[in-house]
Amino acid sequence: MDYKEWRHIFKLDPAKEIDANALEKICESGTDAIIIGGSDNVTLDNVIDLLMRIRRYAVPVALEVSTIESITPGFDFYFIPSVLNSIDTKWVKDLHHAATREFGEVMNWDEIIPEGYCILNPDCKAAKLTNSKQPETNDDVIAYAQMVEHMFKFPVFYMEYSGTYGDIDVVKKVKSKLVNTKLFYGGGIQTEDQAREMATYADTIIVGNQVYENLEEALKTVNAVK
Repeated sequence: MDYKEWRHIFKLDPAKEIDANALEKICESGTDAIIIGGSDNVTLDNVIDLLMRIRRYAVPVALEVSTIESITPGFDFYFIPSVLNSIDTKWVKDLHHAATREFGEVMNWDEIIPEGYCILNPDCKAAKLTNSKQPETNDDVIAYAQMVEHMFKFPVFYMEYSGTYGDIDVVKKVKSKLVNTKLFYGGGIQTEDQAREMATYADTIIVGNQVYENLEEALKTVNAVK
């Protein structure tokens, strides 16, 4: 299945412990894909360890790149976030330039998926790490989405609420402005109803924290969007 057709993704943090039984349930849940990614303590060793454990199963697996040091072959896709509301160009294009300079000759560009990222929870680790400025209005978020589609021509716009459940009205308005760019939503999805609600407008929902907090509820989100 092409990543543009994914409806549900589990995001696993390589810095967090997950036992074999839980990982099997996730990989066999019917989710469309697993993304490995996190904000801190992401190392080459823990990325490779989690990748090798997931590769026992048939589910597609992608790396959301947050550090150059954690990049390794073996993933189906590499999602490359450009955090558009960061005031530090490191997170918009500088890391991307450094990675391309180092690996550009061996990159399979068909596996590289740029994401226009907008971090919408100012209190989360990702916002603090990337020095992100909270959008002042919904129109600011919509403008980022339009930039991603019409200026940058990125295939993905990612609304990242990271641990908090987002505003469905904003998600709906953003989706109405996107034609070719896919809308990924992540943040605070804990129940089937929340998954179903966000999937009404987002092309793809990402469930992360709930995997570690209440796995059985997290697993129910898969069928909610199928």
